[in-house]
Amino acid sequence: MARLVFCCFRMACCSCHASTRLRATASTFELLPRSRRHRAEVEAVALKRVLAWQLQQAMRKQQKTKRAMAQQLHTSRSQLDRLLDPRNVSVTLDTVARAAKALGKRLVIRVTDVKRARTNPRPAS
Repeated sequence: MARLVFCCFRMACCSCHASTRLRATASTFELLPRSRRHRAEVEAVALKRVLAWQLQQAMRKQQKTKRAMAQQLHTSRSQLDRLLDPRNVSVTLDTVARAAKALGKRLVIRVTDVKRARTNPRPAS
């Protein structure tokens, strides 16, 4: 599932690639830009898209409107829209955790080891 998620969101890389056309046939996250800065931006956007999608799905399942959710969070509808905007990565963990709690969920954050880079390059296709 993770491969599909990253694949689906590969086109929203970062502003410096707005005019660059990424390969539409990319099937894994590893085919995205290799520099650390770009990779971090891609990961942030992909993670935010997944979080926004999960919150929206929980709201839909509970038939909770944006207005009701904003009231429960004691915030404005525009702030909730920023939280649910898949491209807005400047949302605090506190905000995401409060939204999850309002939906009867909890936020789980984990730190994992980074995959080591391959020593053998892939053959050209």
